[in-house]
Amino acid sequence: MAAKVMDERYQDDPAFVKRFEREARAMAQLQHPNLVAVHDFSSEGVPIYLIMELITGGTLRELLAERGPMPAHAAAAVMHPMLMGLNEVHRTGLVHRDIKPDNVLITSHNRVKLGDFGLVRSAAAEQASNQIIGTVSYLSPEQVTGEPITPESDVYSAGVVLFELLTGTVPFSGATPMDHATARLHADVPAPSSRIAGVPKLFDALVATATARQASERFADAGEFLDALDDVTRDLDLPEFTVPVPRNAAAARTAEQPTDFSGTGATHVFDATTTIDTPSATPAEQHTAPAPEAATEYIPQTPPADIPHRAPLSFETRADLPAPPFAAPPGPPVAPRGAEYPTSNYHAQAPLEPQPQGALSHIAEDEPAERPLSNRNVFTLLLFLAFVGLATVAVALGGWWFGSGQYGSMPTFFA
Repeated sequence: MAAKVMDERYQDDPAFVKRFEREARAMAQLQHPNLVAVHDFSSEGVPIYLIMELITGGTLRELLAERGPMPAHAAAAVMHPMLMGLNEVHRTGLVHRDIKPDNVLITSHNRVKLGDFGLVRSAAAEQASNQIIGTVSYLSPEQVTGEPITPESDVYSAGVVLFELLTGTVPFSGATPMDHATARLHADVPAPSSRIAGVPKLFDALVATATARQASERFADAGEFLDALDDVTRDLDLPEFTVPVPRNAAAARTAEQPTDFSGTGATHVFDATTTIDTPSATPAEQHTAPAPEAATEYIPQTPPADIPHRAPLSFETRADLPAPPFAAPPGPPVAPRGAEYPTSNYHAQAPLEPQPQGALSHIAEDEPAERPLSNRNVFTLLLFLAFVGLATVAVALGGWWFGSGQYGSMPTFFA
């Protein structure tokens, strides 16, 4: 079991606590093999917490950081179970609102699960018009403009995740979190094949439909996205693939240490919340009803560290900038190693060349060879044999002397 504790900044907010209780009850009713199970919760007293299924594997973010962009068959193997779990959320009338690689977990048994339901809410719930809630790299256009959030919003975020799996990058960037968020209002998500060679055109089409700027042009929900993905997988005859567990996952390291619920000493995980004012009007807002000046809450993500740290709390939202391996400008990324994403029909990049034997041969030549033992010195050999003979005679005489008990006698050959 794992416990997630609400940030103390929100524990005195009755509206937030009430929403937490309502949403925790809804999620506790969801039972699906591709969703992290919620077993219990408490909204009375302090701390306010959720009791959830413990995942000791790792996150999709960690897998991407370790191995880089995925070939189509590997990306499909991740997306299929993720969309199955998300479809169960949509089928019950809920919207996740924070689909991203950090919230896609890989168990120690290689099962993909969708987790972190801190932002989930009813699809029919009223939306706050003065805040953008979500993670900046994966926000849908309607999350930025303050329009109602629907299952199509999750579909957009899932399409961005698929784009990142295929390319190793997120589609948009910006000098500030707000610039990053509003970039999707003015441009479509580019085709993955424009960022990296070898992506099938059918996957370009999947991403384009999932991330259409108009919600009505996207897949209606995760179920439609899943059906389209399965059709593409069959059409391309993609091989089966087992999603690997990250080798250096934070969950495995943290499981070996006591959990710190106080939040102290954990500032390396996320920064304090900041408020960013949006412009009073944008071109996209001219097509929607006027709304009060909005404020956006972001908690910037820090790169994964090589030291144990706790996972972010369910109720903390982070501005998810590209992970360190993907920070370079768009271009051919590092090739995935063939042993990690094996396939016979993926030619996006050439496999890594084996290191020539000659690269190490000069090192061995520079080291002095150990001089072999030699017995060519005849004089030394004769001295050694003479010493051995004398020692043998001495031992024999000593044995006779003490064994016979005739301490006053001498051996006959001496007499």
